[in-house]
Amino acid sequence: MKARLPKGMGGGPANMQSMIKQAQKMQEQIEAKKAELEAKEYVVSSGGGMVEVTVTGKHEVKAIGINPEVVDPEDVEMLEDMLVAALNEAARQIEEEQEREMDSATGGLNIPGL
Repeated sequence: MKARLPKGMGGGPANMQSMIKQAQKMQEQIEAKKAELEAKEYVVSSGGGMVEVTVTGKHEVKAIGINPEVVDPEDVEMLEDMLVAALNEAARQIEEEQEREMDSATGGLNIPGL
């Protein structure tokens, strides 16, 4: 006895082409989303706004702003700590958004390399 699949559920050439088109469309959407996220700029501050960094989605630092009030030759370590905190927070925000956007673009599929 042969099992019968419901109409449209077969593995014929038309179904395979449809799956390939869907995969290609998903790949195009993923590439577009990646480009969009890489071009985005994240502006993050630390130390109550005393230090501000601008970082792209490619993790490139575009700008660093330092409030003159925080520049104390006697306490350079505090300034260094605020810069590290701001840069780390920017990296965290970038990763979080990229992961969230890629999950929505792939429908939650775990695709290696993305």
